[in-house]
Amino acid sequence: MADLTAMEIRTTHANGVEFAYLAQGDGPLALCLHGFPDTAHTWRHLMPELAERGYRAVAPFLRGYAPTEVPADGAYEDAALVADVVALHEKLGGDENAVLIGHDWGAFPVYGTTERFRRSVAMAVPPPGALLAGFMEYEQLKRSFYIFLFQTGLAEQAAAADGFLEGLWRDWSPGYDATQDLEFVRRSLAAPANLAAAIGYYRAMLGTTPPSGRYPAPSAPSRPVLYLHGAQDGCLGEHLVKDALAHLPEGSRVERVDGAGHFLHLERPRRVNDLVLDWLRD
Repeated sequence: MADLTAMEIRTTHANGVEFAYLAQGDGPLALCLHGFPDTAHTWRHLMPELAERGYRAVAPFLRGYAPTEVPADGAYEDAALVADVVALHEKLGGDENAVLIGHDWGAFPVYGTTERFRRSVAMAVPPPGALLAGFMEYEQLKRSFYIFLFQTGLAEQAAAADGFLEGLWRDWSPGYDATQDLEFVRRSLAAPANLAAAIGYYRAMLGTTPPSGRYPAPSAPSRPVLYLHGAQDGCLGEHLVKDALAHLPEGSRVERVDGAGHFLHLERPRRVNDLVLDWLRD
């Protein structure tokens, strides 16, 4: 496993944002997108193996997550994330052989950009149709308390409180030691503007912050997607996955990863890496 903490953080300007990113290897682009509350370092198990298999693995810090800048347009809706991925694909030398892998918030733009990538992988957030179908169930609403909290004026204060982010990781991936990951998150979201940006994704999600209108609506996935979900996910219950395949293009696959929660690629890296690399070989 590569020590991503020792890797040089590079930057590129895409879609009006100065993105910071980690990179490893040479070859076709393999763009790896993190979620909340997480950073580009989350891909420390997968990136070296992508590089070994001839990819240039690139993990950007998403808009607003330091050292990426807080976007001047203040847009955090899905369409902005899709536009970021399209721009990063172009700026980082992506071609028809590029692949895309996204976890949590990083999964949302996967569904809207499949036409640009040879293969796509989404983790921990099922396709929107499946997500909406089960989101209003009582047990899921309890798991999603933080989403509703983030719509209020107490959001930043709560998220910055001792133990809040630790509690999310503990609930979402029971038994996983997130000490290192949380240190990366604290560095990335230490400034109030960065923490507000991360919360901004959720405010845009429920319409508390209206869409900016700057970006076209994302298209539905048009090419097959591999979807992975941890069987013990404490953030989004496994029931949300039962109809996921019906909301994905023909040829897609859905795989449950036993012994893993929400951060499945960190909890069961060997299993997840094998599933991803097998999918990319096809």
